[in-house]
Amino acid sequence: MTLENKLGIDNAAELAREEERISKKKARELFESGTLDQLETGKFSPLQTIHRYLFEDIYDFAGEIRTVNLAKGNFRFAPLMYLDAALAHIDRMPQSDFDEIVEKYVEMNIAHPFREGNGRSMRIWLDQILKAETGQVVDWSRVDKEDYLLAMERSPVRDIEIKHILRAALTDEVESREIYMKGIDHSYYYEGYVSFKTEEL
Repeated sequence: MTLENKLGIDNAAELAREEERISKKKARELFESGTLDQLETGKFSPLQTIHRYLFEDIYDFAGEIRTVNLAKGNFRFAPLMYLDAALAHIDRMPQSDFDEIVEKYVEMNIAHPFREGNGRSMRIWLDQILKAETGQVVDWSRVDKEDYLLAMERSPVRDIEIKHILRAALTDEVESREIYMKGIDHSYYYEGYVSFKTEEL
């Protein structure tokens, strides 16, 4: 099923290519404009801003909380009836060190607030928190896609694996556009790897 989009594309593969091209261009603009450094870190509102900027030329729902329940494989993301409360809880979570930041990242992944594009937006969001609080970011090219997916699937009950994987990929090259863009370049390893199941309400 192809998501309804502003580009008028009804072929899933073509939409994926255009989405990748446009979101990479927008991500680069977001970095080069300095906008990211002006955003508050660790809250849902800056994640909305990031998502809206990346996808506003593609989807009407850019930056908007999803209106469907989502599942990936056997895992169900936060049900809509609890989503607002989950996001409010995440806003209040501490983020003073690496462990707390990754715990917040895991909770945001469980919330999965958007219909599409959560992974790309959340990796930028995570790196902004890490940059502000620890002076480091993740070099996503050093993150094995299989290990990452398995660790994220298990993270709601055991987050030690994802913490180990991300800690091993930390770098202090926080101003490097190349490092930043690797999170976007690798997005299609992490998103779309397993199709989403949706329940329209």
